[in-house]
Amino acid sequence: MTAGLIWLFRPVACRIGLVDRPGGRKSHKQATPLIGGVAIFCAFLLLLLTLDIALGQWRSFFLAGAVVFIIGLLDDFQETPPWARFAAQVGASLIIVLWGNVELQNLGGLFSNQDVLLGVLVVPFSIFCSVGVINATNMLDGLDGLAGGLLLILFGTLLALAWQGGLMEDARILLLLCGVLAGFLLFNFRFADSRAATVFLGDAGSLFLGLAAAWFLIRFTQEPIGLLRPITAIWLFALPIMDTVAIMSRRVMLGRSPFSADREHFHHILRVAGFSARTTVFIMLGVSLLMAVIGLAGEWAGVPEFIMFYGFLALFAVYFWGMHHAWKVMKALRRVHDQKLRTLEKRGGNANV
Repeated sequence: MTAGLIWLFRPVACRIGLVDRPGGRKSHKQATPLIGGVAIFCAFLLLLLTLDIALGQWRSFFLAGAVVFIIGLLDDFQETPPWARFAAQVGASLIIVLWGNVELQNLGGLFSNQDVLLGVLVVPFSIFCSVGVINATNMLDGLDGLAGGLLLILFGTLLALAWQGGLMEDARILLLLCGVLAGFLLFNFRFADSRAATVFLGDAGSLFLGLAAAWFLIRFTQEPIGLLRPITAIWLFALPIMDTVAIMSRRVMLGRSPFSADREHFHHILRVAGFSARTTVFIMLGVSLLMAVIGLAGEWAGVPEFIMFYGFLALFAVYFWGMHHAWKVMKALRRVHDQKLRTLEKRGGNANV
């Protein structure tokens, strides 16, 4: 369904100007339709009608998803003010927290064997985390196949856990999300270095999928479901969390707005180091999968939550230090590499290059 809608919407998007044009910080070389998210959202809603489940408890999720999808679609057509996007994300988070009761009440034993209960901070902290996950997902969308691939890993992992835990309604909806992402990746993933994406996800897609990630990560860690410990959910989404926090902290340290755009994400560093776009995506998918495996291993082995939490903080400290110093190292390595190429060319070693 998603692949068919992309095929149908692509020429329409080019006619109405729903395209991402090259230039500035963008690395693609031709105008690319921003209809991946539109196809994903439409296919998801249409296929929901085929599920033999009661959709009443999911109404808050559908409404919140529609809110961020609409603001994202407007932003894809013409850039909207940051306050409007932020207000829409807060509004959508309020819907799932207050109406859907998808809220963080218990953070688990992050500092000791005693659980951290939020009490009166439940609503504001739940909104903060939901908006954080939505923005982290949006910031992922920087290379062909990156956001879709990482989200496919996340939703696929949650699908397996829901199926194993007997949460069949959740499993069916997660299966739909995996299916629409797979259809999108047929057009967005670089199956060869020479093949660029023919459609992009767009803010409409990244914001909707980010909201879906927040919904399931919070829902599965809290009672009455309690399928995962909260710290395990952090490990499942570790790479987007670390990259977002590190890059926003770096911007603040440099006196810039934490929401300003730049080319200083982890995938940009890998590109500067000389990796191809396709190889960079595979590296990040592998790192994300490894972190998910570590989190699940700690969950199943019964490792105390505070040990997993401190381990995550230690990993983030290394990541932050590396991000802070990586640009100098990568640029130096690139200069050495380019100098060697120039030396070989002068010596007539073009064939070996």
